[in-house]
Amino acid sequence: MSIRTLRPFLFVALIALFCVSMVAQDAPPAQEVPPPPAAPPNAVPQGTIFMIQLLDQLDTRIVKPGARFNARLAEPLVTGDGQTIDTGRKIKGHVSAVYPGFRTRMLLSFDEIETGRGWVPLIATVTGVPGEHGLRQIGEEGEIGRQGMTKEQIAEAIVVGAGRGAMEGERAGGKRGAAAGAGSGAADAAATAFESGHDLILEKGTALEIRLDRNLLVAPR
Repeated sequence: MSIRTLRPFLFVALIALFCVSMVAQDAPPAQEVPPPPAAPPNAVPQGTIFMIQLLDQLDTRIVKPGARFNARLAEPLVTGDGQTIDTGRKIKGHVSAVYPGFRTRMLLSFDEIETGRGWVPLIATVTGVPGEHGLRQIGEEGEIGRQGMTKEQIAEAIVVGAGRGAMEGERAGGKRGAAAGAGSGAADAAATAFESGHDLILEKGTALEIRLDRNLLVAPR
């Protein structure tokens, strides 16, 4: 291809590059997100992560939105000026929502905490359920859900259950028994998989990891 043939394409390319450079120059500079203001000296700073322990059982089979619960502080909190909220201080909260179904979830909200210098508002989010196999925090709002089986795990469980049922049925009743046993085994496996994510129970004493969403202010000394 000759230079004369390429000339129109080169001209268009140069114009495009010129336009891009002008747009880049005119575009406003990216704005940096300012850091949160420094916490007052008599506050436990926003973003602090700490452990609490439930003093009540929360069972999604019976608990309703609005139900109150109590917890205790499982580790001390210290303000910037050295005030300490001691381990064991009481915490009050409520159940904000319960989402029943195949993957049952529960959303907890916190109301206030005892500081030793009075009760103060506690605005925090659950970030984890350490030590509880199969439970996890879901999403940014702090919903707690059971780690149910994936679709692949359910399918595998049904196949394995059907195979075991077929073997037992064949020993008992030949081919007809094998077919019946396969169906029964698959049904049992499916029911087990469903129940693995259906009910959610937080026992008394369950540890929760939570994060402060606002500064936790303590009355000055």
